[in-house]
Amino acid sequence: MLFAVVACGSSKKSSDNQTSKQTTLKEATTSAETTEKTTSGSTKEPTEIATGDNSLVGSNPEGGITLENIPAYSGSSYVVVNNNEPFFKEDEIKTSSYEFYSELDELGRCGITHACVGKDIMPTEDRGNIGQVKPTGWHTVKYDIVDGKYLYNRCHLIGFQLTGENANKKNLITGTRSMNVDGMLPFENMVADYVKETDNHVMYRVTPMYKGNDLVAYGVLMEAISVEDDGEGILFNVFVYNAQPGIEIDYATGESWLVGEGTTEKETTITVWITSTGSKYHSINDCGTMNPDKAQKMSQEDAEEAGYEPCEKCH
Repeated sequence: MLFAVVACGSSKKSSDNQTSKQTTLKEATTSAETTEKTTSGSTKEPTEIATGDNSLVGSNPEGGITLENIPAYSGSSYVVVNNNEPFFKEDEIKTSSYEFYSELDELGRCGITHACVGKDIMPTEDRGNIGQVKPTGWHTVKYDIVDGKYLYNRCHLIGFQLTGENANKKNLITGTRSMNVDGMLPFENMVADYVKETDNHVMYRVTPMYKGNDLVAYGVLMEAISVEDDGEGILFNVFVYNAQPGIEIDYATGESWLVGEGTTEKETTITVWITSTGSKYHSINDCGTMNPDKAQKMSQEDAEEAGYEPCEKCH
């Protein structure tokens, strides 16, 4: 069974590209300039990054992988990189499952993550609460134009469904709702479905890219190739923008505002209460038969991320 996302190109390698997976990221270059802030734009089909310029910006904390300037965000969730061929070298292709997460850098930022994804490291339990992790540049902000209101999600670099990593601070960055759901999730789903149905492995690497000392990544490079069939089932190399239509972001700090307004949306922290056995969150700590002394206080955002739903009585 062939797994592919139409917009990112064919998942089957051509004979002309058989050697390109040995190319390093430093050898793959782009020609467009990076912008400081994100602006809204009409939705466009993903474009492909051109090759030929050697001026690189933004290096991973590990220092071994870099990305060149990328086209300014124009409404598309991602762009295709290097003709959709990932940059894995031959000796990086493994046949046994593993996962790796870089140490945080001096600013507390995540670095490269990579894994050989197989069924044996996929999660067997539901995802737990990750609200206690506050990635660099984190702000709890809401906008009416964002699905679910919250601009930022705690984005897994390697999706939970692939390796079962829950609240691993080395695997969570501040990412927009659009990057998380529209950009990264379709590729994660494609890999997960392929592994489950074929029992094969997929080499998978995600690199968050920052400009200088920015606390929020400008985006992430996502690469994958299916191992046993040499890319016949899964093959992609894309840069996913950490952007949100209609909202501008200061990547240095994580502050944001609606396009054209130039003012930061006020951060909103709503306190709610939960019980150890309940599935609802409450606006008061003595709703119904709740014991106020045993009610646990948390933010509404964290409660929702943990799977709690609002109580119909007090909300």
